[in-house]
Amino acid sequence: MTKAFISGCAGLELTDDERAFFRAEDPFGLILFGRNCQSPEQIAALSADFRSVVGRPDAPVLIDQEGGRVMRLKPPLWPNYPSGRSYGLLYELDAAAGLRAAFLGARLIAADLLAIGITMDCLPVLDVLYPETVAAIGNRSYGPDPEMVAALGMAAAEGLLAGGVLPVMKHIPGHGRAQVDSHLDLPRITAPLEDILARDVAPFRAYSKAPFGMTAHLLYEAIDPSAPATQSRLIVEHIIRGEIGFDGALMSDDLSMQALGGSLGARAEKTHAAGVDLVLHCNGDMDEMRQVAAATPELSGRALERCLLGLAQRKDPAPGFDRAAARAEFDALMARVEVTA
Repeated sequence: MTKAFISGCAGLELTDDERAFFRAEDPFGLILFGRNCQSPEQIAALSADFRSVVGRPDAPVLIDQEGGRVMRLKPPLWPNYPSGRSYGLLYELDAAAGLRAAFLGARLIAADLLAIGITMDCLPVLDVLYPETVAAIGNRSYGPDPEMVAALGMAAAEGLLAGGVLPVMKHIPGHGRAQVDSHLDLPRITAPLEDILARDVAPFRAYSKAPFGMTAHLLYEAIDPSAPATQSRLIVEHIIRGEIGFDGALMSDDLSMQALGGSLGARAEKTHAAGVDLVLHCNGDMDEMRQVAAATPELSGRALERCLLGLAQRKDPAPGFDRAAARAEFDALMARVEVTA
């Protein structure tokens, strides 16, 4: 029976220990990082091996392929893509051009991913940009206007879906106010609830029909001063499911990030107890993977329904996509602004 977690792996191919672990624990999906990506053929083989081991041909293989600083697949083997903020700059100049570019960029990324067996991309980033936004988010955000962030994010999601890849919107309910890198410590957000709901939450509310979403490891003092969003039942039930109206499959950000305290098992237990459907563990450390698996229940009930409904949104792309023409149009659009890395 599939368990409610997504796992990483250590290298370019599965080890015997990893195969035995995945066969026994049957995680919902596998997430890839730069350490797992050497060539198209190697990634396709790794994706196929994982699916064979868990016995599910549709088991998701995920990646963070945003563009800019967050690209696990890099030139020269894969095309370059700009940061989210670059699309925002074009949108500020010409809204229609910005939306078209966001769609095309994501459609091209989807073509890259699907060709090597990757079926889910942790994109769009719907965090609103502030002057104080930590560099770990920075120009990954489309910009400071919530309506623009929502519009560009939904255009990117449509591009992924058109290319047969599922989007994961992140980081709910909004990472933009963080002044600390949640990979290193727990950011504390002191803004009033009204401001958070009016600005940070707005893009997620606009895309509440997303198939998958990812939580933020941030503590919002005005909502729940005792737990970060990932581990807050109050935030999951009242903000994510309530105010935002998101009824898709909810996954955590990476449990190995230092914003969360305690053992990996305790982190997983608290996250599941908060109502998060899937926990995400990325670093490929087998001892940590075993802790997470031991603390994770089987995927069942409403969480299973959400995951299956999310997977059902993935459709094979329509025939006839002209990648060269799409790239030429995309490059012409992005030439109108200074692209940020």
